[in-house]
Amino acid sequence: MDGLHRLPESFETSRYRLRRVTSQDASAIFDSYARDTTVTRYLGWRPHAELCETERFVENVAQEWEMGRGYPLVVSPNSNPDDIIGMFHPHVEPGKVNYGYVLARRAWGNGCATEILTWLVEHALSHPTVFRTEAFCDVDNPASARVMEKAGMTREGILRRYFLHPNVSQCPRDCAMYARIR
Repeated sequence: MDGLHRLPESFETSRYRLRRVTSQDASAIFDSYARDTTVTRYLGWRPHAELCETERFVENVAQEWEMGRGYPLVVSPNSNPDDIIGMFHPHVEPGKVNYGYVLARRAWGNGCATEILTWLVEHALSHPTVFRTEAFCDVDNPASARVMEKAGMTREGILRRYFLHPNVSQCPRDCAMYARIR
């Protein structure tokens, strides 16, 4: 072991398949959720109006894997691996992993995010160099907060004017920080 926390390039939970994002995923991501104003409301980017925006985004995040900074993963149901329904994006820093995630509306409300985030958190905390896993959400996004709670994370507090959600405000917004530690 080289001491760095890494993720497998593909793995399954009980109901979902996750794999490393590739440039070929851009069209499916665009069609599934990247242009949906409801889905992107609390993300750090605006809905994509054109496929080329999604292509640039996918190219940028895919490079993180090679650098060991992040591990963007597309999500599909085990029963239909070609149906991309979201992305989870663990960011690795010394001693900790921070998670971001997005799901298409058709995947909301059935435990998908909780199942995957739980797997990711447990995988990270099983690594000897990871002591903290964390994620945050806008204070007005209770659905995401509930996902983190169900994944075993504890709300640590409110980070004032922490993150810019450009679809909500032009100013940084207050966010709730959640973490699970060992």
